[in-house]
Order: sequence, then structure tokens, then C-alpha cells
Amino acid sequence: TPTPAARSLARAAEVALTAAATWSVIGGTSLCREALTIQDALAAGELDAARRRLPHLCGRDPQALDGQQIARAVVESVAENTSDAVVGALLWGALGGVPGLVGFRAVNTLDAMVGHRSPRYRRFGWASARLDDVAGWPGARLTAALAVLAGPDPRGALRAWRADGAAHPSPNAGPVEASFAGALGVRLGGTLAYGGRVEHRPVLNAAGRPVETGDIARAARLSRRVAVLALATAVAARPVLRGAGPTARRRLAAAVLLGAAGAARTGLRRGARSAGEGPAVRPRAAGSARVRPLAAGEDRP
Repeated sequence: TPTPAARSLARAAEVALTAAATWSVIGGTSLCREALTIQDALAAGELDAARRRLPHLCGRDPQALDGQQIARAVVESVAENTSDAVVGALLWGALGGVPGLVGFRAVNTLDAMVGHRSPRYRRFGWASARLDDVAGWPGARLTAALAVLAGPDPRGALRAWRADGAAHPSPNAGPVEASFAGALGVRLGGTLAYGGRVEHRPVLNAAGRPVETGDIARAARLSRRVAVLALATAVAARPVLRGAGPTARRRLAAAVLLGAAGAARTGLRRGARSAGEGPAVRPRAAGSARVRPLAAGEDRP
């Protein structure tokens, strides 16, 4: 039987390991820093500099974008990556501890590396893209809900989420981007270009105004507020889940995954139909970068 001192030491080691894992996988700080760097370039009239930095956040063709379109791309990327790089990881960390944290980011990173629609990755990346849809489903809904609570216009965020979230081709990016759009009072989505292709995506929060350069900082502030609420939720939920025992936690995680799998499949089909695309291949989200997600304290090369 472990002595009280041994139990205390084990508990301290677990806390330290969880803290280290959380710091290593959460990318909110780098995300906002990169977004604000692009805003500074746009505010200074340095369009070429902003174009050079944009691929650090998303996969669009920067040469095809003007300043307003770059600002819109950044806001969309901040919204989606708040879910992928922050809230989703914290949620799975609360459910599964360090394995949940690391496992979710591993899935997310694999999808970012090979979950493309290009001929090279079309077949190989299918499984990672599907798994990322399932693993990211609960975090995306939590992110959208927290944006409603933390945003400057809760009613607008909820209205846009309910009206436009399901119209997006991505089952996870849609609710998050729509909620951010409504909270900030801006219009997201529409025409975008990347990889030599032009795509027309559903407009999110059509009643909003066009994105301006200053909205990047507003999106970053909203992202930080959402991250704080997500952290508080995870910290509050973790002791409850620990007290439920490992079997109950495994059953809960399995139930979440099964429910998310069915919901993500339904949402993917609905979004694909609204975009006029077949459901066989997962489309890239409008603000999504198919590059390795940002880690805490990390800069893109």
C-alpha cells in the first residue's frame, strides 16, 4: 500500500505532467500573436508583408487576396484554430488526462499534414480527416457556445450559429466561424482561393458588415476569452471525471466519440450538399491551414 508521502508525490508528478502536456499542445498564444502580426502589417499598409505571413495561419493563396480578404481569412483562421488548438485539446484533456490531450493533438496534426483533397493525399488522408471530424466535433460545439457567452453580441452569435453553422462544408468549422461572425458582427465565408482553385462557400452572418483590419484584434480578444472559459470548464470538470473512475471515463469518452461520429457524418453530408460537392472527400475549411498546428510558444519558420 502506498504511503501518504508516496501518494502525494505521485499526485504532484501527475499535476506537473498534465501541466507540461497542456502547455506543449495548446496553441492559443502563438495563434493570436501571428494574427496580430498580420494586423500590424495591414495597418501599416504593408500588404506584401501581410501576404507573406498569411500562410502561417491558413492555406489560401495570398497573392489573390487584397487587404480586406486577408483580414477575413485571419479572422476565420483564429475562430477555427481556437477550437482545434485550444478548446478541443482542453476538452479531451478533461476527459482523458494527458493521453486525451496528446491524442487529440496527434489526430489534429495528422489531419493537418495529410488530410488534403489533393491527388497525393486524397486516399491516404481520408481516415485522418474523418477521425479529426469526429474528435473535433464536441470541441467545436463547445467553442461556439463559449463564443456566445464571451462575445460582445451573444444574441448575434447564437443567431448566426443556428442559422448558418450547418451550411458550411466542414461540420466543425461552420459552427465556430458562424458563432464568431455573429459575436463580432462581421460577415465571413464567401469566395476564397487557394491551391490554384476558387471556391464559393456559404456566407456566414450575411447581415454583418465586411471584416476590417481592426477586427483581427477583436477576434484575438474573443479567442482569449473563449480559451479562459474553456480552461475553467476543464479544470472544474476534471475532478468530477476523476471521481467517476476509469471505467466510467472510458464509457463517457466512447459515448462522446460515437455521438460525434454520427453527428459529424450527418453534418458533413449536409454541408457537402449545400456547397454542391459530393460527400466522399472532406473539404478544407475556409480558414483552415493544412500545416502543422501551432504549439504554445512556437513561431512558424
